[in-house]
Amino acid sequence: MTPKNIPSRDRLIFAMDVPDCDRARELAEELGGSVTFYKIGLELMMSGGYFELLDWLLERDKKVFCDLKFFDIPATVGSAVRQLKDRGASFVTVHGNRSIMEAAAENKGDTLKVLGVTVLTSLDRGDLDDLGFDCDIDELVLSRARQALEAGCDGVISSGLEIPKLREFVDEQLLVVSPGIRPVDNKPVGDQKRVVTVETAFSNGADHIVVGRPIRDAASPRAAAEAIQATIAEQF
Repeated sequence: MTPKNIPSRDRLIFAMDVPDCDRARELAEELGGSVTFYKIGLELMMSGGYFELLDWLLERDKKVFCDLKFFDIPATVGSAVRQLKDRGASFVTVHGNRSIMEAAAENKGDTLKVLGVTVLTSLDRGDLDDLGFDCDIDELVLSRARQALEAGCDGVISSGLEIPKLREFVDEQLLVVSPGIRPVDNKPVGDQKRVVTVETAFSNGADHIVVGRPIRDAASPRAAAEAIQATIAEQF
C-alpha cells in the first residue's frame, strides 16, 4: 500500500472518454462531488474546446489529467509540455524513449507532473510480439520505469498487475497511476486486456486508479463513482 499523503477522493481519476465537451460537462455535473479528478484525452482534444473544458473543470475545483501521450521528437515534446505547464493541469502523459521523457521533464515547470507510459493496458503478449518487443511485459515495464525515473519524470502509468515488481525496483520514488480497473472482477472488457480490481490495484501499490466505462456506462454514474470511492476509503 502506498504511503503517499494523497487525499482519498483524489485517488480515483475518472476517464472522461466521451465524444464532445458538451457531453463532458453534462457528465461532470451529474457526477458532482463524487469525482474530484478527471482525465481528458485525445478524443476530447480532437472534438474542439479542450482547453475551455480544462478551464471549466478547474473553475469547479477539479483536478485534471491531460492524457495526451506526447510522442514526437524531443524538441517538439518539450515545446508541447512547455505550452501546457501553466494551464493548471496536474498530470500529463508522455510515451517515448528516455530523451523524449527528459525533454518533457525539463519543460514541466513547478506544478505539472509528467507521467511516462510503460505498457498500455490494451496490450498483451501477442501485441508486444507484433511490435517487436522480445521481452516479458514485466521486464519492459521495469525498463520503462527506470528510464522515466532517470529522465526526471514524476511517475508512470502501469497496469496494476506489474506494480508489485515496479515498487520493488523504484520503491516510492515515482507516482504510479493504474488504468484498466474493474470494480467487480478482473475480466477483460473492450480494449482493456490487463486489468485488476480497485482493491488489488491499491494493495499492489497504486497511488491513483483510472476508471472509465464502469462509471460512465453505469445506470447511475454518480452512484458507481461513490461506490468506488467507498472502496478506496476502506483501503486508506
